[in-house]
Amino acid sequence: MATPVSNLIDQPWIPVAWVEGKSGPSQVGLRNLFLHARDIRTLLIPEAPAHSALLRLLYALTARITALDEAGPGSWGDRREEILEQGFPERSIELPGGRTAGIAGYFDRWTHRFDLFDRERPWLQDPRLPDQCDKSRTAGVNKLVMSRSAGNNHSWFGHWSQDRFLLPHLSQSALSLLTWHYWGAPGALSRRAVGRVSHHYAKASPLRAALSYHPECDNLFLTLLAGLTPPDGDVSRLSDLCPWERDELPDPLIPMPEPQGPCSRLTACSQHALYLVPAEDGEHTADAYITWAYDAKRIRPEDDYLIWDIGKNGTTFPRPARSSRSLWRDIDALLLKQLDDESPIRPKVMDHAFDVSEYLRVRALGFEQDSSESANYQYVDSSTPALLSRVEEDVVSSDLPVRLLRELGELFGSRLEQATGEAWLTFTDDKKNKPGAWLDASAARYWPAAEGEFWSRFRKLSRAEGAVDSGFDFDAACRAFGRHALDAYEEVTDSVTRTPRGAKAVTSAKAIILGALKDPYKAMKRRKKKRAAERS
Repeated sequence: MATPVSNLIDQPWIPVAWVEGKSGPSQVGLRNLFLHARDIRTLLIPEAPAHSALLRLLYALTARITALDEAGPGSWGDRREEILEQGFPERSIELPGGRTAGIAGYFDRWTHRFDLFDRERPWLQDPRLPDQCDKSRTAGVNKLVMSRSAGNNHSWFGHWSQDRFLLPHLSQSALSLLTWHYWGAPGALSRRAVGRVSHHYAKASPLRAALSYHPECDNLFLTLLAGLTPPDGDVSRLSDLCPWERDELPDPLIPMPEPQGPCSRLTACSQHALYLVPAEDGEHTADAYITWAYDAKRIRPEDDYLIWDIGKNGTTFPRPARSSRSLWRDIDALLLKQLDDESPIRPKVMDHAFDVSEYLRVRALGFEQDSSESANYQYVDSSTPALLSRVEEDVVSSDLPVRLLRELGELFGSRLEQATGEAWLTFTDDKKNKPGAWLDASAARYWPAAEGEFWSRFRKLSRAEGAVDSGFDFDAACRAFGRHALDAYEEVTDSVTRTPRGAKAVTSAKAIILGALKDPYKAMKRRKKKRAAERS
């Protein structure tokens, strides 16, 4: 029997890169992705939010295929260790409750729910929308594909006409669908009428404006296992369901069902309902409906791949995606457990990732967006070098080198910004004349240099198990970051030092950086107090 051209299990749609010495097609379906996961180096998806969304889907499928979706029987960690040695099980495995694991078992059981254009239950879509929404006011394919211009939004990777559509193919359609479910905008979309309720306002998707952190290893097999988190002891695969595993479509007039475990947290928390209208060839999308999924208060579930910052009154919120912020500034929040009530909470996935590989990278994937509006700004996609596993746990020292490295870099970046602004204000003697150009120029010089300094010193930290000394030289690191700040400051302000007024302003403000060099511990303590006061 021929495979439907829009079935995501066997049709190629996921772009991949193969490990050195291996070769294969540029795109694979879900079945081949898991069958050849050891030979695939990484996913090759240029859109960061689509990459992060797909990883979440693959984590859930990994848990199902390996039967690691429940805590028992036996030790979850030991069972994952067996998978590491043996690989993903290819044959069907019978489980209690009529469920099946293994690549063949799971995908054969649910193949009818992974068709993107199925008439009755299209994958991750609501087939009721054509009857509940105005057919004359659909979203259109340019709205579906976030990298295209739609309405007043700008175009990202090309110019698209509202009069002549380029229909998205299977891969682009599926990845765009995922992006909307995880990163979709709040506000006005297609009007949906259900019973007596009729409106067109959707709530923000669960990852809107957030930055997501994912362990990354030398091949996709290790990457997916490193991305798993153990379920609680009371989680059951019979209740912790993915959307395609549910018998019935969700009721849009009641609150979103509370996630019952990691699989539902990963796949069933969308605030948007979508329906893709297939083109005549069955391989492209001709139109799309995008609207609200639940007419109730938005639920923002726990997420094991976010850094949670501590706000006022102890409230937590995900660290936002900012394209101007380098990933090294988050390293201590990824490696260190929470030290106090003010420290950020690291992603739960980092508690278990190093059990798969002692040396792994972390990939930060996000979308700089307005959290309460529909504006999208920039993708965020960056990776660390291979990280030093448990460096703070192995080194017996009260001084945490990774945290101190980050704090020194932040300290001199802050002092540089303060000094640059002060010099401009003194030189111009005009509070309304903002120092934006100087601030941008100094930041563009300092932060790349500080990033190089951080990773250079990070790599030199001792990796010896049980080492008493990490080899971290605080004074040398302080001088290095201070020198980068002074170099940036002097380059930016040099043009005005040829006049007495300018020379006086620059020299006076330079003391702000020199003060931190003279007594860095005092400067860091003062900065912490200031930030704590701002939070209270």
